[in-house]
Amino acid sequence: MSVPFILVSARVLGALGVLVAPLLLGAGASAETTAPPPAFHLPLACPADMTCPVQNYFDRADGPAVLDYACGGMSYDGHDGTDFRLPTVAAMEAGVPVVAAAAGTVLRLRDGIDNHDGSDAAVAASVAAGRECGNGLVVDLGGGWETQYCHLSPGLAVKEGDTVAVGQPLGTVGMTGAAAFPHVHFEVRHDGVSLDPFRPDPAAACGTAPAASLWAPEAGTADGDDLAYVSPRLLNAGFAAGPVTMAAIDAGAIAAPAADAPALVFFTRAIGLKGGDVQTLALLAPDGSVVAEQTAEPLDRDKAQWMLFTGRKRRGDAWPAGEYRGRYTVARAGTTVLEAERTFVIP
Repeated sequence: MSVPFILVSARVLGALGVLVAPLLLGAGASAETTAPPPAFHLPLACPADMTCPVQNYFDRADGPAVLDYACGGMSYDGHDGTDFRLPTVAAMEAGVPVVAAAAGTVLRLRDGIDNHDGSDAAVAASVAAGRECGNGLVVDLGGGWETQYCHLSPGLAVKEGDTVAVGQPLGTVGMTGAAAFPHVHFEVRHDGVSLDPFRPDPAAACGTAPAASLWAPEAGTADGDDLAYVSPRLLNAGFAAGPVTMAAIDAGAIAAPAADAPALVFFTRAIGLKGGDVQTLALLAPDGSVVAEQTAEPLDRDKAQWMLFTGRKRRGDAWPAGEYRGRYTVARAGTTVLEAERTFVIP
């Protein structure tokens, strides 16, 4: 008989209002403690042309403070997993596989919940129904180790009792349960205790070296990989013919402006921003002149994600042909911590 999903705790993601509750292993859980810890691979197969970064890390702080393994604030109070997100809802709809990070046996799962729009109302309804995890599953790895995957799209690729290998598809990334953006919540537990795969020793201070982790070496931690700690990180950037909304970015269908566009706009969306960060956008014409520029007010607090755009209406019959450039910088305490550039061409 399968063990029902049991709500043990609810974790709130301040700016996004996300809650996640673990699905606990029942009385039949392994009590072995002598097996070495598994080496985990990425829990999703991110396409080569896409970035699937960590949005939220394990919260290592006691009390209401937030502290990730690198001494940063990319987490939320009580978060006991690692959230790998997709850059857009369009990417979710195209289908990005959630895969087994380690081999084991599927103990329990839930399926059949539809993806929602990520609104506060949808999140609240999931919480009220006790379905914070949405579609998800728990995998027993042996030796008291288990993993949990949450927020998958409906139509899981496995069933209870299945043996899964590393990299085997379990389903696809979704936005079910208490999820405000498309992602997979990946959680590691040993003997029922949730551990930070980036720094599994609960007593280890953040930022200490060597940075022992549970990630397999081939999972990759080089700069640019999805396991690299990057704060802040540019998630989306591009050009448009008018004002931009978060929904339009998520739809992934913003076309670059043509010569007769009513306006030229450069937009960005970043994650991992901190209170006090100063963001600057600049849109440059082919001759290097400034089409539009904006320096935003310092952020009043840490932001899980933040969108900006700057632009100008067309003043003549057409925009000059050539390569346009968009520049985005983030300054933190007077030091530039992020600098990026994007281009597009008007024939």
